[in-house]
Amino acid sequence: MNWRKVEENIFRGLMLLSTVIVVGSLAFILVIIFLKGLPALSLNMLIQTPKGGYYLGKEGGILNAILGSLVLGIGATLLALLVSLPIVIYLNIYLPKTSKFAQVVRFFFDVLWGIPSIVYGAFGFTVMVFFGLRASLLAGTVTVALFILPMMSRAMDEVLKMVPFELKEASYALGSTRLETALKVIVRQAFPGILTAILVAFGRGISDAASVLFTASFTDSLPSSLLKPVATLPLAIFFQLATPFPEVQQRGYASAFVLTVIVLLISVISRIISRKFTKHVVK
Repeated sequence: MNWRKVEENIFRGLMLLSTVIVVGSLAFILVIIFLKGLPALSLNMLIQTPKGGYYLGKEGGILNAILGSLVLGIGATLLALLVSLPIVIYLNIYLPKTSKFAQVVRFFFDVLWGIPSIVYGAFGFTVMVFFGLRASLLAGTVTVALFILPMMSRAMDEVLKMVPFELKEASYALGSTRLETALKVIVRQAFPGILTAILVAFGRGISDAASVLFTASFTDSLPSSLLKPVATLPLAIFFQLATPFPEVQQRGYASAFVLTVIVLLISVISRIISRKFTKHVVK
């Protein structure tokens, strides 16, 4: 008996089983959300804000939560990008690969990545109390930006580390500065991966409830000011599923389906954009 072949077949079966479990779990979640939310999903639900008694089963929609999630997620993602991109460029361009400082920074990012989102929410709430601020779109945006900053930074850092070293040397040989090399060569080379990192961070940001529970609060109004509370889809889903009314719970599943569709659409758009810039990638 060829034990090496048996071992290979066993691990191949385990890998296939793992793939089936992951894909099957995703499909099961999507089917359950769709089937339970479909009866309540309507155009009016998407284009209206909650009316009086909405959470008791009366008329209204989740437009406030949809727009609130998009505004907060986009703002937090842009803020995190403005901070994380210079950091990863500095780690990969201006510091040597064996730099102890770079290793320490990456270690702290890994630690911050593992901290639960409720801790970020508590930290944001503490800062708000210290400065005498109220729950608002601004507070929620800053808190979510801090929450997604480590995962965005580490993802982009791994992408930039995969850029061939020869590209940097060729750019330097042509007289380019480190900044020019970083922006015109390295970032263009790693753009598809950077875009994926941004997408993952955005999807994580708009789907988290704990970090905005105390900082952004919730409101039935549309987002109109950085200093006012804002509604988000995760909290809307939580409040609707927490009610004892079956029709409102169905709206909660419909809201979850809407959130899933938003993330899916953004994923598809990002893939299309990534393909456009793939021509700059050295293969």
